Amino acid sequence: MHPNARTRWIAALLMLAALAATAALAEKPDTLVRDEIPQQYKWDFSDIYPGWDAWEADLATLETTMDEFAALKGKLGEKPGNLARLLQLEDMMGEMGVKALKYAYFHTQIDARDNDASARMQRVQTLFARYSTATAWSGPEVLEIPQDRVMAWIDATPELADYRFSLTDLFRQQEHVLDEDKETLLSYFGPFNGTPRTIYQQLSTADIDFPEVELSTGETLMMTPGNYYLTLTTNRNQDDRRKAFEAHYGVYNADANTYAAIYNAVLQRNWAQAQARGYASTLDAALDGNAIPTSVYENLVETVRENCAPMHRYYELRKRALGLETYHGYDGSASLLDFDKTYPFDEIVDPIIASVAPLGDEYQQKMRRIFSGGWIDVYENEGKRSGAFSSNIYGVHPYILMNYNETLSNFFTMAHEAGHAMHSVLSNENQPYVNHGYTIFVAEVASTLNEALLLDWLLDRTDDPAERTALLISAIEDISGTFFTQVMFADFEWRAHKMVEAGEPITADALRALYTELWKDYQGPAVTFDEQYRDTWARISHFYTAPYYVYQYSTCYASSAVLAAQIIEGDDDEREDAVARMLTLLQSGGNDHPMKQLQKAGVDLSTPAAFEAVIAKTDKLVSQLEEELKKLGRL
Repeated sequence: MHPNARTRWIAALLMLAALAATAALAEKPDTLVRDEIPQQYKWDFSDIYPGWDAWEADLATLETTMDEFAALKGKLGEKPGNLARLLQLEDMMGEMGVKALKYAYFHTQIDARDNDASARMQRVQTLFARYSTATAWSGPEVLEIPQDRVMAWIDATPELADYRFSLTDLFRQQEHVLDEDKETLLSYFGPFNGTPRTIYQQLSTADIDFPEVELSTGETLMMTPGNYYLTLTTNRNQDDRRKAFEAHYGVYNADANTYAAIYNAVLQRNWAQAQARGYASTLDAALDGNAIPTSVYENLVETVRENCAPMHRYYELRKRALGLETYHGYDGSASLLDFDKTYPFDEIVDPIIASVAPLGDEYQQKMRRIFSGGWIDVYENEGKRSGAFSSNIYGVHPYILMNYNETLSNFFTMAHEAGHAMHSVLSNENQPYVNHGYTIFVAEVASTLNEALLLDWLLDRTDDPAERTALLISAIEDISGTFFTQVMFADFEWRAHKMVEAGEPITADALRALYTELWKDYQGPAVTFDEQYRDTWARISHFYTAPYYVYQYSTCYASSAVLAAQIIEGDDDEREDAVARMLTLLQSGGNDHPMKQLQKAGVDLSTPAAFEAVIAKTDKLVSQLEEELKKLGRL
């Protein structure tokens, strides 16, 4: 129906959230073999389906439901009951289809080599492509009904009440909805839209072969994403970090031309879709679905790129504290102290739950369920995708993927993903299916607020100067990764899309030149540029799976920073009011445009003020870190 409605299921799949849990205390498994990892640290798929037979039954139901949907063609304008039934069927297919898709998708994420799961996922994708084609008539037919009549129907028909926002938004985007024939024609290309993403995932996960590296200790490590990050974070030897960097990045450097061809397909697809729907640019097309003014994106990129000085100062500080003649990107995660404290997974659960006490007892109780079993896939295993995510299934619960390595950074990552999961839990409980899916523009608010609350809780409970320094560094690194780095990525993909819009060729060399320029601007003069970093774009999965996504990490961080300051630093009345506004935001799902939701929560992103506040906060934290390091005799 809505131009974005038929793709909302895949967007949710790629970007949102789920959670998982542990029960008994145990050491981190010393294995990459999944079957040898205790079940308490793995997803429980039975919450979704008891098995593949039940999955098959849902696919059969989807087929028959599609026929009922098609029978309403030509009848939507006759009476409100027909429109209500069509929308209910659309929701039923969406809920059931996403459930079936994610059941298969989650299996591919824990083992990219699972060809049976990949084949089943393709079956669901094919079914949705058929659905998209078979229902392409519905949006244009709704728009043939006068808007004032549809609004009157909503007022008079209880079954339509839940659809007020989605129907109003459909009419808002009316000029970009094509006629039935054109919508049908576009729908035929649906199965191919996800092909670049699939090729990228197979190349970067299933078919990737990371080399082994012998470190100065004599230990040999395969430079998987988990081991690579662990080496950069915990290894004090710069030459070991260099070896890890060259080995890990070398895999992407070797296939740079292939990655460039895949990314060109993504860029060309996005531009073709934007033009087909009458948008002036890919940025307009990407932001219009959620009614985000392009000025928000432009203000963000321009404000941050011109104000990277606090991060440049931080890198210079790190260089001095580490005593390095040259400072490289692969030195960015090295500890400035002899602080190698580990945070076993079972020992971080209670602190994470305790840290969100400002959000209320009920919030804490709901969060504890996340960690009680089956919602979190905790540890790395062979074939498992890297990184972390939380992905929601309406009517079930969110599922969280981790590759937990016991570092302080992963401690905060777990709190981050738990925030996503809580957003999904509260949205699921308070919204009907049509409005449960919160937009990416607000998706990172709860997660980054969780991190801010955890930082505040930990700082209040440690008098160890080394740990306090580590926590300050963690806070700065959080801003670096969630705000400054994501803006650099957003700057890159915006410029890459503009190259395609201008008819410029997309090659590995062109992308390397673009990324190198941005890397140097954002990193600053203290960081030595290594040639292999020019291919960083090749390993950023969001470029291939969710274009124009990463800027929202930065807007969300700015939003949560505003709310966190009110919750942590405000007086009792201010704190109570901020918590109420925050919980209302999390409960509202997707029942309004995200800019309006944030405004109701007390955050205005229409000006650069929130972005400038984050930059000022960064500068203050760097100054505090400098003083702590001086006290410890490190400067």
